[in-house]
Amino acid sequence: MRTRLLITLLLLSLVGCSDLMEPVKATGTPSEYEYNYWLLQKTYLYEDELADLPEHGDSVQALYEKLEDGYTRYVPPSKSESAAISINTSMVEGDIGIEYAYAMQNYPVVVYRVYPESPAARAGVPRYGIIISANGISLEGDKAFAVYDSVLNYSSDVELEILKDSTVTTYTMKKETVYAPTVFVDTISGTIFITITTFKLTTYDQQEGTLGELRSYLDSTSDYKKPRVIDIRNNPGGHVNQCIPAADLFVSKGTLSTRSWRGFDGYGNNAYNKTSAVASAGDPGEKGKFVILANGGSASCAEIFAAAVTELADIPVVGDTTFGKGIGQTNWNTIDGGLAIITNLEFLTPKGNSYHKKGIIPQYPCEGSATTSCAIDAIEKHFGTKSKKKSSSFTFDKELTVLPRKTSSIGGAIVIDSTRRDLCK
Repeated sequence: MRTRLLITLLLLSLVGCSDLMEPVKATGTPSEYEYNYWLLQKTYLYEDELADLPEHGDSVQALYEKLEDGYTRYVPPSKSESAAISINTSMVEGDIGIEYAYAMQNYPVVVYRVYPESPAARAGVPRYGIIISANGISLEGDKAFAVYDSVLNYSSDVELEILKDSTVTTYTMKKETVYAPTVFVDTISGTIFITITTFKLTTYDQQEGTLGELRSYLDSTSDYKKPRVIDIRNNPGGHVNQCIPAADLFVSKGTLSTRSWRGFDGYGNNAYNKTSAVASAGDPGEKGKFVILANGGSASCAEIFAAAVTELADIPVVGDTTFGKGIGQTNWNTIDGGLAIITNLEFLTPKGNSYHKKGIIPQYPCEGSATTSCAIDAIEKHFGTKSKKKSSSFTFDKELTVLPRKTSSIGGAIVIDSTRRDLCK
């Protein structure tokens, strides 16, 4: 009797939940092509191009090549990890921690910067030293840079002979993974230059990235009263959660930046969003005197930074009109481990102005090119102060050509997003 009662109750419960008994059609895992096609349909900013994309295909690269936007691209799984490292960090694997420059002389390879806590720093390599040889091979003449690069690329142990102050010294180092700084401070003709090379999440400051480096410097010089230059020449951009808070360090109130973007909600439906970042008071750069030195290589996140400080604080832009990239990308990890970098954001300045394909026009344009001397002249005009014109700390100030850093840099205003892969239906 008890058994019958239990069976009857079980049957009644099944009838009450009969909708759960119906077969559920399973959704298969999409292919790499299908997933990227779906992502583009849901997030790509320029919707009028989407109708021309083939829904089915074999080549994901061919899918992306049909788009007109050059910033939207696909990185295959074999290269996605290195691309993510380049986008997010200033990490250099297998390096000694030296940036070098070109000088017009018999031995043209010059130590331009030495990264702190790097093998070169621990060995005591001097800044502006002339590299005479690498692993016993002379660095004289036109082939010097090719030889130097070859030694660095194929040798785990590096021995450099460096001439400084009429003395040649040998420095022995072992290569390791190095995190390059992205904020550098120099004194040129008595004026402090704060150079920001890019805006990255993980740098020499492995916790707070570029923002942490910049804040640390400003905290340590909060009582400095003289005008300084923030140099963002050739800064290609980076992460919005780095450049916007970096601008906040100099701004006490107001809307720092507004961005709108195309995306999707938790159900996979298209969603259009808009948000603004608002400044907070009490940061170390708010009471200082600054100008920004920019040029045509200052792009994207560097332009977000420049627009915020120049429209909300008494910080003029000096130099040349900036690049004019007022759009940004979101990075998506794909089904097969690739990386989809898709333009889906638009940015406006604090005053609601678009600078896309226009750039930010400097208040103090430079004749010829954006130079350090032009920035110093702009300080005198803007603040009514006269520089003492002390001798530059750059030993080779007029002869050095700074070469690109070994760290590759994918510029832009970047947002990192995680993807719900089950939304591709």
